[in-house]
Amino acid sequence: MSLVVVTGGTGTLGRRVVERLVAAGRPVRVVSRRQNPDGLPAGAEFVRADLRRRDAADVAVAGAAVVVQCATTYGPRDVELTRNVVAAAQSAGWPHIVYVSIVGVDRIPIFYYRAKLEAERLLASSGLPWTVQRATQFHDLVAWLLDLQRRSPVIVVPLGVRVQPVDVRDVATRLACLADGAPAGRVADIGGPEVHELRVLAAHYQRVRGGRRPVLPVRFPGAAIRAYRAGANLAPGNAVAGTTFTAYLTQRP
Repeated sequence: MSLVVVTGGTGTLGRRVVERLVAAGRPVRVVSRRQNPDGLPAGAEFVRADLRRRDAADVAVAGAAVVVQCATTYGPRDVELTRNVVAAAQSAGWPHIVYVSIVGVDRIPIFYYRAKLEAERLLASSGLPWTVQRATQFHDLVAWLLDLQRRSPVIVVPLGVRVQPVDVRDVATRLACLADGAPAGRVADIGGPEVHELRVLAAHYQRVRGGRRPVLPVRFPGAAIRAYRAGANLAPGNAVAGTTFTAYLTQRP
């Protein structure tokens, strides 16, 4: 079978994509800036490469039929990673690029989102066969934002902001399926099985952790928060029948 390259293959999402591809019998090359990590599935090839360098991208994608682009960073560097992968792919057999993005990158004025949108557009204009999958925020991110306040006497959340967190394993399953299929352009957004206000998820978080701190919704200003309140981060019509946030919390170490 043809080779699938997973960039960022040791990260939160990439590692799970690798697991699913290997389980399906696909030959997989894992690309990461990290040292050779423990815990990768048997049979997966590992290549250490910094995709901010074009020559490293050339090595990473050589011989690939499909590249699942899970590698990411913040700001313009995210565009730089994608540009190097695209250029390397154009010189290496024109593989199918599967790119994971975020619901609302075209509607929420956040610096990181603007970079993701620019990377999407770069891929769409590259002439390569491509697929873009936007997903809502991962459970891990919502939990991390609440973890940051673990020493605060109250949990502060933006008033009126709803989220639809999705389990990273469910997104990984979708990406593995897309990698096994034909290029499809921008496919339908996906989100988690439930939409809740952040204050509700913060209350779930407290119950699971046995905490008693009050949750304090605050009306924050700004265009990004207005976009969130308008639901630009949601995909309610494309919910996956996956793990809820509460179930994720009970499984979390």
